Amino acid sequence: MKDLPVMDAPTRRWRAALFLFMFAAGVSLASWVARTPAVRDALDASTGSMGLVLFGLSVGSMGGVLISGGLVRKYGGRPVIAVGAGLFVAGLLVIAGGTALEVSGGVFAGLALFGAGMGLAEVAFNIEGAAVERAAGRPVLPVLHGCFSLGTVFGALLGMGLTAVAFPVGWHLTGIAVAAAVAGLWTVRAIPSGTGREETENGDGERTGGLRAQLAVWSDRRLVLIGLIVLAMAFAEGSANDWLPLLMVDGHGTSATAGSLTFMLFAVAMTTGRFAGGPLLVRFGPAAVVRASAVVATVGVALVIFSSSALLAGAAVVLWGLGASLGFPVAISAAGEGEKDAAARVGAVATAGYVAFLVGPPALGFLADHVGLRLAMIVVLVLLAAAALVAGALRPAGAGRRTDAMSSSPTEEPSAQSDLV
Repeated sequence: MKDLPVMDAPTRRWRAALFLFMFAAGVSLASWVARTPAVRDALDASTGSMGLVLFGLSVGSMGGVLISGGLVRKYGGRPVIAVGAGLFVAGLLVIAGGTALEVSGGVFAGLALFGAGMGLAEVAFNIEGAAVERAAGRPVLPVLHGCFSLGTVFGALLGMGLTAVAFPVGWHLTGIAVAAAVAGLWTVRAIPSGTGREETENGDGERTGGLRAQLAVWSDRRLVLIGLIVLAMAFAEGSANDWLPLLMVDGHGTSATAGSLTFMLFAVAMTTGRFAGGPLLVRFGPAAVVRASAVVATVGVALVIFSSSALLAGAAVVLWGLGASLGFPVAISAAGEGEKDAAARVGAVATAGYVAFLVGPPALGFLADHVGLRLAMIVVLVLLAAAALVAGALRPAGAGRRTDAMSSSPTEEPSAQSDLV
């Protein structure tokens, strides 16, 4: 195995900026989640009313995710990330103000802005991360998502500490917004312009980067299978994020504190898996790693569902987190191989993943009303098994039986990047 290519200074700065901002995004999201009980108390909202307030985050996130890929294709990733960063910083400030003024509508509007900004930035960041991988010749997306996971752990711990000392929510979120704004400014300055921009004119002067071109990428059977992997892994992660504490409390009879600690264990396992995944990808290749990951996650989820021991189920959450950690970023990386239509392909599968992330967990809730939460998680089990079966689609296009961790465009001759495995 040859040494990894040496990155030049602009690429290192580009990569570091993406890492920093994803960490800041994770801190921001977890800071909000950690303070939701305090926000509910400040608004004096019932459970139903708080559900309507929280719906603002879903509406904003879905809107941002659905339009991000097209905007990157037309304008490039840098302006989309700049707008996304501005929106979610503004959203944090509006949430802080709405909480301080005890105005539910203000918090709803802030969450919608925050969600829209996160949705725009998330898809654009995956496109940027895939571009950095091509420039650096090494796995980047797993660590990029690991930085987000690490940020959620840090934000959750910070939120728990500030909650314990009754620190005002408004000032807490304002401070997070200022820090995120600083990180966003530095990130945007470090990102090269034009990344992901693919809209061109054909011989008749017609634009070729519109909705039709974005949908055309789904005619590729391999991309459809990659999209299935992304959907399954996003569903597995989102289900744990939304339901794991309640699954342990209602399904296994643990205390609320134990349920929260179990979720923290899952988040730490996700973070560990993403930071440790790079060497495994280099050594064994994306198909083998994701297949093994999906099997590990399947075992973990199965134990959580079917085990009669709360202790064993809690320990199995580690397998769930480790197994679900790499599928999403590695599949995004595979979708972004080559230069042609890379933004459209990455945007398509990332959008599928985020739609599953946002829509899947609430759907599980409706199913759980009829069969119980533990049995509802069988859907996660089936999707993970399907991801394991189709993981071969992650082999680099045109690579035959090679298990390259990274590859250049399928039309290029093998280079040093092809010898990473």
